[in-house]
Parts: sequence; C-alpha cells; structure tokens
Amino acid sequence: MKKLTAQQQTDLLSLLQNRFESNKNRHENLDWKDVETKLLQNPSKLVSLHEMELTEGEPDVIAFDATTKEYIFCDCAKESPKGRRSYCYDADALNKRKEHKPKNNVLDVAAQMGITLLNEQQYKQLQQLGNFDTKTSSWIETPDEIRNLGGALFADFRYNTVFVYHNGAESYYAARGFRGLLKI
Repeated sequence: MKKLTAQQQTDLLSLLQNRFESNKNRHENLDWKDVETKLLQNPSKLVSLHEMELTEGEPDVIAFDATTKEYIFCDCAKESPKGRRSYCYDADALNKRKEHKPKNNVLDVAAQMGITLLNEQQYKQLQQLGNFDTKTSSWIETPDEIRNLGGALFADFRYNTVFVYHNGAESYYAARGFRGLLKI
C-alpha cells in the first residue's frame, strides 16, 4: 500500500483545510477538526486525496452522510481535472482502439486512485455547489445497458443547465476528463 511521507501528509492536510475553510458553502455545518480526525484514521484515503490533488482535481468535502458517518469528497476544480483528461471510458474501449490509443482509461485510473466515478445524480448534486465544467466535460458512470451497446455517458454545464450526453466509449478528447468521489 502506498503511504504519504509525514511532510506530504502535513502539506495535504493544510491544503485541504484551507480549501475547506474557503468554500464553506459546500459543507455548511461541518467542522474541519472532525474531518481531519477521520482523515488521520484512514491513511489510504489520504493517499487517494493526494492523487486527486496531483491530477488537479482540487478535492473538497461536499457532504456528510449521517447514516454511514462518512464525509464525501469530490473533485471541485472549476473544469474537469487536467491530469485526468484524454482517456477513453474503460479497458474494453481502450482495447478496441486500433490507432491513436489514449494513455489509459477512466475506470482503471479511478480504481488505481481509490476513487469512484460520479453518477448522473452525484454530478447534478455537485452542480448545485457551483458551476463546474463550463468549458470542459466529464465522463460519468454509465449504466450497463448503455455500455453493453458500446456507449458511455459524459456531462457538462452550459446555459445554466446540466447536460448529459453519450459518446462511443472508445472516444477521448483533450477537454474531457473525469471527476472522482471519495467517501471517508
């Protein structure tokens, strides 16, 4: 299992705390000390948050699930994270490309990072906290019935509206990445 150095952990916690305190509208009635305590108890989740940060996702707390007692972090970068763009949807799509293959695929990268892809409902909830993906788009979790036919879903925010579209799963674009979700 990957671990952060003491300095990496200190730097990450400081960065996350600053972002948390600068964006109270994303997590009203939550206290940073409670979040930090939970983070320190889950070092593998800190590694995932570090990966989200390295790929320019700007993770922040967007909710607290009172039932499971989990804090929910999401990529809150204004546009789809730069370090996670130009990927096709999954390994099957990557394998089907004969020419001009992308470096990787969204589902494998998310799994390696220890995060999950946002589904349509989560993406729409994120948009309630700000205007994200106004110039880019983000792959979202695709139902099996669509994926089995070769398609995949992505979403963006234009004209004050969240749009959900489809593409062939093997497609990839410089302005399309993916946003991740992490529960702690």
